[in-house]
Amino acid sequence: MKKILLTLAAVSALTFVSCNDDDDNTPITSNLNLNISGLENLGAEYVYEGWVIVNGLPVSTGTFSVNDSGELSQSSFVVEANTLAVATKFVLSIEPTNDTDPAPANTKILAGDFSGNSAGVTSTGIVGDFSNATGKYILATPTDGMMNNERSGIWFLDLTTGGPTTGLSLPTLSAGWKYEGWVVMNGTPISTGTFTDVAKADDNAAATNFKGNINNGPGYPGEDYIQNAPDGFTFPTDLRGATAVISVEPDPDNSSKPFTLKPLAHGIPSDANDHVTFSMGAGPVKEISGTVIR
Repeated sequence: MKKILLTLAAVSALTFVSCNDDDDNTPITSNLNLNISGLENLGAEYVYEGWVIVNGLPVSTGTFSVNDSGELSQSSFVVEANTLAVATKFVLSIEPTNDTDPAPANTKILAGDFSGNSAGVTSTGIVGDFSNATGKYILATPTDGMMNNERSGIWFLDLTTGGPTTGLSLPTLSAGWKYEGWVVMNGTPISTGTFTDVAKADDNAAATNFKGNINNGPGYPGEDYIQNAPDGFTFPTDLRGATAVISVEPDPDNSSKPFTLKPLAHGIPSDANDHVTFSMGAGPVKEISGTVIR
């Protein structure tokens, strides 16, 4: 009987020690809470992913999507407590939905340093500072060699000194981002092309289907809407009364519409003359910001 009791006691002790060991190995977690507005729906191919920077290295905090109303699919994330406690920075990036790369993509949209238990995050420091952005443009159609539809093209250049000079003053973007020009006609945005250098032609200058057949136009961003109009439109057209917009787009970009960041915009006057320089004003969104709490 004594042997049986001793055996039971030994088993109980081992069981107790085993349970304690399991408890000791259970990681302690904390919640990371995001309070961010102004993000947009990325569609099915991309998601947002949060990262905390620990000893200079990124640690993922999880992914989420955003619906058409700007609501986050998830705003609270469980993170290993020790990792979160020593994190110095929070970064939000745009990633492919089926991403096999463990590192953040170049398309980082928000970032901010932790101060205590919170971090104020903004797009200004990591995408670009658009507080001093300015823009000028003219109406003209230089790619068709004709002078009878000059209000069917827009070029982001300045003619106030006589010859054409750079019309846009914009910061150099971080890797993973490009500028894109747009004309919004009857509520529909139609691209003028993407670009990274305001003093050069945009990326599709030679390949656009819209331009005329004579040449590619001046060495600045812009577009002639001469042929191959989208459904519901007729080219050549008249851009007076439309809205000119400069947006900041993720690269790569899977959307045919302007991204949230739109630092410059201007309503083209209904009585605008061609080859006259017009100044753009502030766009609807120059910055996205929010707060992250650990």
